[in-house]
Amino acid sequence: MDFDLFVIGGGSAGVRCARIAAGHGARVGIAEDRFWGGTCVNIGCVPKKLLVQAGEYGAWAEDAAGFGWSIRKGPHDWGKLLAAKDREISRLAGIYRKLLDGAGATIFDARARLTGPNSLDVGGRTITAERIVIATGGHPTRLPIPGAERGIVSDDAFYLPALPKRVAILGSGYIAVEFAGIFSALGAAVDLVYRAPLPLRGFDHDLREALAEALASGGVTLHPGVTPERIEADGAGHRLLLSTGGAIAADLVFFATGRRPATENLGLEAAGVAVTATGAVVVDAHLRTTQPHIFAIGDVTDRLNLTPVATAEGHALADSLFGGKPRRISLENVPTAVFSTPPVATVGLSEEAAAARGKVDVYVSRFTPMRHTLSGRARRSLMKLVVDQASGRVLGAHMLGEDAPEIMQGLGIAVAMGATKADFDRTIGIHPTAAEEFVTLRTRTREAG
Repeated sequence: MDFDLFVIGGGSAGVRCARIAAGHGARVGIAEDRFWGGTCVNIGCVPKKLLVQAGEYGAWAEDAAGFGWSIRKGPHDWGKLLAAKDREISRLAGIYRKLLDGAGATIFDARARLTGPNSLDVGGRTITAERIVIATGGHPTRLPIPGAERGIVSDDAFYLPALPKRVAILGSGYIAVEFAGIFSALGAAVDLVYRAPLPLRGFDHDLREALAEALASGGVTLHPGVTPERIEADGAGHRLLLSTGGAIAADLVFFATGRRPATENLGLEAAGVAVTATGAVVVDAHLRTTQPHIFAIGDVTDRLNLTPVATAEGHALADSLFGGKPRRISLENVPTAVFSTPPVATVGLSEEAAAARGKVDVYVSRFTPMRHTLSGRARRSLMKLVVDQASGRVLGAHMLGEDAPEIMQGLGIAVAMGATKADFDRTIGIHPTAAEEFVTLRTRTREAG
């Protein structure tokens, strides 16, 4: 066959898998028809965080007065920010290509489609491969409401010609709350519309409540328990009609209402690869599809849609197939962060999930960070530990507050290793930091389960 391994998709999962497999000596081909680096590098994690940081600089300029600085906050230059973002994204995308070239993989700037169990059409060329990896990721979706075509999705948000003055965001997941913070911090009036009573479904309840309070405190207008029904033209802008009978006038309507695996027109039926009702590729614990020589990794499997999980799966699969080191990736105790304003970070089980398994002790601390005792900004942090009552093992750690993602990465190691509350208690804190609160939580807040 032409290749030992052919990878469809040049995002985080596919590039890592192709690069490592080629490094092990396999003959590897990889195809990407849009942009190297995939969603994360181009229209996801990386540019999103740069926009979050842009908003933070504006807040710091305001906060500086409390520390004796006289800084005048001028108008924000959206065009300048996007130009700087584009330069950085181009640099990173180039690195992905260089890594593949350096490893010896054959690169195809083309769309790949399966035509059989071992054959593909790659830009009009027929190619055969002993093993195939599907790593096509996902794409954002709109709600099926009248006027939906008037709204944008997250892919579009990174290329807006100007910063809108009024933004209505539909949804309450990662993307919704992150962009609510971004637009608000850069000066837009933001309405966040969502069906649930609290944002971030699936996260710990205390975190969800704290984030709702923080968003409102930051100037975002929340519309919980509300369903959008229609988008109409309103002069040069839009009018979003709601299930409550009310309406929101906006320059921009932003659908942040979920993502769908990118499996359309991939030829999966021709290859005998099964998908779920939502289009996700079905895989087993070894990332094998219903064809044992065809694998799927990353968001296209719609299991735990995080870039580090995708790259870890790609690396593990390459090691298993060609490196003589078969291994699997655990989807338990995966740390994650939401770059809201302020950010959320978590690892392990929520209080609700842990309590469903048995008795737990819950420790919660809410406080004003030291910085804001001088800045005067109305911002509170929350830290929480969920502890198994029988074993003392820390089952979950959760935080809302500045630097939460940086702090949670270290806690992720401890939770994954099975650290107990006693291990946390005997660890000396670094003072004065917010992080030390995690090792000084002594008084149980409540029992659950």
